[in-house]
Amino acid sequence: MPRDSQDYKKSSRLPLIPLLFWEPHIETAFYSRQWVKEEIQDLQPLAGCFDPHRVSPAYNFTHTRNQQQVHAGLPLRLGMDCYNFAGTIKPVYDYPTSHVPADQRTQYHSYWRDDLASFSERQEWMLKSFFATQNVHTSRLILWSNGDLSGNEVIQRWLRRYPDAFTTKTVDYELLARGTVLSGSELLRIKDKKAWVDGDLVRLLVLWAYGGVWVDMDSLMTRDLAPLLDQEFVTQWDCYDKLYVPFNGALMHFHRHSPYLCEAFHIMSTSPPPRPGTTDWGALLYLKLWRRLVASSLPPFSILPWCFTDGRSCRLDNRLPDPFVADPPSGQWTLGWGREEGGGLDRVLGKVFSVHLHNQWHKPYPNGGWVERLLLKRYDERLRRRT
Repeated sequence: MPRDSQDYKKSSRLPLIPLLFWEPHIETAFYSRQWVKEEIQDLQPLAGCFDPHRVSPAYNFTHTRNQQQVHAGLPLRLGMDCYNFAGTIKPVYDYPTSHVPADQRTQYHSYWRDDLASFSERQEWMLKSFFATQNVHTSRLILWSNGDLSGNEVIQRWLRRYPDAFTTKTVDYELLARGTVLSGSELLRIKDKKAWVDGDLVRLLVLWAYGGVWVDMDSLMTRDLAPLLDQEFVTQWDCYDKLYVPFNGALMHFHRHSPYLCEAFHIMSTSPPPRPGTTDWGALLYLKLWRRLVASSLPPFSILPWCFTDGRSCRLDNRLPDPFVADPPSGQWTLGWGREEGGGLDRVLGKVFSVHLHNQWHKPYPNGGWVERLLLKRYDERLRRRT
């Protein structure tokens, strides 16, 4: 065989070498745009079969309407489907008639690594969003840290204002891990420079020890979470159906000593240690847990659709506008979002439960932008009315 033919044979195998190490995911399909427009995008009104006067007496209408569905069973990528689905979850109006002690309230948790950055006014917006949207008579926010935050001036203001609804605690890994397979483990000492690995660990430990809701500090809450809390859940990462990274823990809810968390700790203790700066103890862990549960014919935890917390993570035509980019001039095309008060964006923010900002602490909110107008100013207005 001529030498040049041998060289060609060797070179033809070279492009295949990466496939030994990487698994490509590629899917291509073609649909008629006319068909998509007529059969998918065109939403016609309902016929009225759910009107109470038309529902048959044989159908238990009251029981069915009172069931809150938090997981649609679909990726909800089409148009405004995800936001509209969020709007089907109705508020819960169940206010206590007497004082609820702090330890009997719904516990909310968040975490701030004070050695990485000081807690300042930027972080305070998460606190304001909590007090402006959640029921301060039945809820308590616990702000966890690796140090004592109670002396911080920003935090002190809220400790004085909401002594029953807000407190700070220092993370004691050994204490929180009591009763788990991680008790005494060297895994409790793992940290990274981004606070991803230890932050994911703290999430699970505090929910195990206290139960309740975890909310990442880089979130702005927009609705009362009460109607979601009859289920244990994590959230969908985004609308793209990433095969190996489908889940997010920026907002999650588990009961104290939940068997789900017990199983998660088992996975952590028997798997390779997490890689620094990864979501090995976050998204990957939740996926491992979910698959093991269904393989054992056990009902898994619920999964909130992506837009409930991560409305920024989808296509250009239906993701929330960038919170850190100034609003375009009046009249300019804005991907279908009306940004005025009462407009399309405003209505959507009233349906979803939070806006997750993904650690972009170095970026300021533009003056007069939609975050300032439709969220931050309203937090301040609601809190002023409550004084």
